[in-house]
Amino acid sequence: MVPTRCTRHPRDPRAARGWPAGLRQNRLVPSHSKRNRYLASAALLLLGLTVTVVVATIVQQPKAFFFGLLGLPLMLGGAWWAITERDMRRAFGGATGALGLFIVLGGMSNLMHDFELFLIVGLLAAAALCARLAVAETLHAIDLVGALPSWRPARPVLICNPRSGGGKVEQFDLPGLARAVGVDVVVLDDGMDLEQVARDAVARGADCLGMAGGDGSQALVASVAIEAGLPFVCISAGTRNHFAADLGLDRNNPAQGLSAFTDGVLFDVDYGLAGRRLFVNNVSLGVYASIVEQEGYREAKVETALQELPKVVGSNAEPYDLQFRRPGGELVDGPLLVLVSNNPYTVAPTLNLGKRRSLNEAVLGVISVGVDDGADPAQFVAGVLAGLVSDDPRVLRFTTQIIEITSRSGSVAAGIDGESVTLPTPLRMRIAPKGLRLLVPADTIEAVAHRRYRQFGVRGLWDIARGREPDLHQLLP
Repeated sequence: MVPTRCTRHPRDPRAARGWPAGLRQNRLVPSHSKRNRYLASAALLLLGLTVTVVVATIVQQPKAFFFGLLGLPLMLGGAWWAITERDMRRAFGGATGALGLFIVLGGMSNLMHDFELFLIVGLLAAAALCARLAVAETLHAIDLVGALPSWRPARPVLICNPRSGGGKVEQFDLPGLARAVGVDVVVLDDGMDLEQVARDAVARGADCLGMAGGDGSQALVASVAIEAGLPFVCISAGTRNHFAADLGLDRNNPAQGLSAFTDGVLFDVDYGLAGRRLFVNNVSLGVYASIVEQEGYREAKVETALQELPKVVGSNAEPYDLQFRRPGGELVDGPLLVLVSNNPYTVAPTLNLGKRRSLNEAVLGVISVGVDDGADPAQFVAGVLAGLVSDDPRVLRFTTQIIEITSRSGSVAAGIDGESVTLPTPLRMRIAPKGLRLLVPADTIEAVAHRRYRQFGVRGLWDIARGREPDLHQLLP
């Protein structure tokens, strides 16, 4: 059954707008005053003047080009960290900005008059001050996220898979710790049907469902929670747990997530649907789906992938029977890899490689890889997945709310959150915006909100200048 969003908490008829009694949605970010709008506008104007003066100097004095190219990004990036961060990050941003300014001024000192040097310093300082004052309310509001009223379920149920993650459930004694805080625990045994276990918990009167296991198990129990209109708790007891990582949970300490049952914060995130099957991470088609099918993949994912990749995309491999249309209508036939994710992944050689910036942007992320004749398919696909290949015509990246996969055979092998399945085609995939209600530790929300705010930039200032109120919940996972 396709999960449907319940607009009313089934255990409490007094709940308004789907939020349980005892928890209200605070308006954390007040509408921006004219003062803040003027400050944001001034910051943008001063920043533009600073860049204009520096660029004009570089154009007039080619010798200053290298110093401007190196120092300007450091100067602006460091200044922004000093504005938006706190503690050590603010100090690091200030030091970086000062270094960038030193490089710019040092390289131009013999090419500019003292007045111009002082003008650059003054403009940058004034821009930083105005920007800081303009965003101060929102920065303070983020600090209040962790102070949201908590909601404690009366009859929570946690389902544990003792085989996930090499035995993390027993290693961290998750059943014992959960029972100690009043959670009813069900430990899966051989032959037990996970979906039926979750439905039985709902039938017994559970008002919250949790799952300690891998991403595939998380998605299955989450679908039952959505259907019943219950909040869901994610406990990172699997091997990779990409969903938990993007929620800000510590994958090395699954016991951390148990505090959601006693001091949790509710918020909504997106999920994806592949036909009638829910996914919280991604659906892989083509090469990766072939690797997931291999025996031993679960026990040794990296080793199996490296071993099988040349086989499934080698010169003697058959082309994949996959077709889809790009947003503009152009048909793509026979790609080696199609990855459809619940919100887009970062595919770049950075610390954020393989992570999602947000889980509530209301779009699917699509990555498709095709290889021309004569290329090394295995090496190319590996480079794409490692973020080392960009701006290549064989690699397509786009976002959409709906995508349809077809095949001439009438079926397609897929990996859904790491689970190998075969699905009929045409396979229609879509995003369900904010359809999954989560209950997570309050400190996790605060930490992830600060992480999101690092994405706040000139566009955020522009929104403030136009009088638009930043949506604090867009800063959440």
